[in-house]
Amino acid sequence: MNIDINDLTLRQIKEINSLVSSSSEPKKGISFAIGEKVIIRTYSAGVWFGALSEKAGNEVILTDARRMWQWQAKESISLSAVARFGIDADRSKIAPAVKSVWLEAIEIIPVTSDAEISIEEAKDAIAQ
Repeated sequence: MNIDINDLTLRQIKEINSLVSSSSEPKKGISFAIGEKVIIRTYSAGVWFGALSEKAGNEVILTDARRMWQWQAKESISLSAVARFGIDADRSKIAPAVKSVWLEAIEIIPVTSDAEISIEEAKDAIAQ
């Protein structure tokens, strides 16, 4: 079947353009939770809390980030429970915030507002 390009309608041209545009564009990483407060679990840098600023592959940048050196969920036993219910402040050690940090994430967990408040309001852990 031969198609004469001069016989194409504007609608057909737009359809062809959308097919070509979407297939030729490089695939972008998942933008999951960009701008949200999250908990990041890493391979070697521990657990962090902060605002997810950027994500590319397994690399993330957190802003206003706090290392969760030792954590205990307010309810239940897992890091997922920390993201949902917050921390038990008496049994957790949360480091002071840094402006930003680059991490290799193996897990990204958005937090609830209750969890966010409990981690942000935690006292800065000090060496003893």
